[in-house]
Amino acid sequence: MGINYPSGKKYTSQSNLQPQKKLSNTYSNRGMSLETDINETNLYYLSHNLACIHKKPTPIQIVHVEYPKRSAAVIKEAYFKQASTTDYNGVYKGRYIDFEAKETNNKTSFPLQNVHLHQITHMMQVHKQDGITFVIIRFSKLNEIYFLDASHLFLFWKRYEEGGRKSISREELIEFGESIPISYQARVDYLSVVDRLYF
Repeated sequence: MGINYPSGKKYTSQSNLQPQKKLSNTYSNRGMSLETDINETNLYYLSHNLACIHKKPTPIQIVHVEYPKRSAAVIKEAYFKQASTTDYNGVYKGRYIDFEAKETNNKTSFPLQNVHLHQITHMMQVHKQDGITFVIIRFSKLNEIYFLDASHLFLFWKRYEEGGRKSISREELIEFGESIPISYQARVDYLSVVDRLYF
C-alpha cells in the first residue's frame, strides 16, 4: 500500500523494516524509541487499571483501492488527511489527559520548530476546558526526560513568536519542568508527575 504525506512524499512504515541490534541515530529511530517506551508505559497503566491513555491514530484518506478478489480489497494509495493534533489522550482519575511526545538529539536545548502551531492551538483548547495537557521531551544523548506543563510551553511559544529564543534551554526545562523517572515497569512514569502537579 502506498501512503503519502500531503506533500506527496512516500511514507515508510517502521514495522516493515528488519529489526536491528543497534538503533541508528536517525530522528525516526529516536522518535520510535520514545514512542515505544510511552506505549509500553500506557499498556502497564491500562493493565493495572491506573489509567486509560492511548496513542491517537492519524486520519488517512484512501484515494485508490483495488479489488483483486471479490472478498478482498487492497489499498494502493492513501494520504494523511490532516495534521494530527497531539500524540496521546485518555482519562486518569476522572480527568482528561492530552499530551505530545518529542525527542531531540541536541544536548543543550529543545528546538521549538519541533512543535507545530496547530498542536499549540489544540493544547490551548484542552487547557481552557480544564484538561491536563503537557509535553514530554527526551534529550536522547543525555537520556533525560522532562515533563513540561502546557502553561509553561505557551509562554516559551509566545517568546518564540515574538522573535525571541527559538528553543527551550535544558536549564529552563530543569527549572520549569519536572524530571520523569525511568523505571522498569512503567518505563516513562509520567503519571507520577501528573499526581504531583494536579492531584
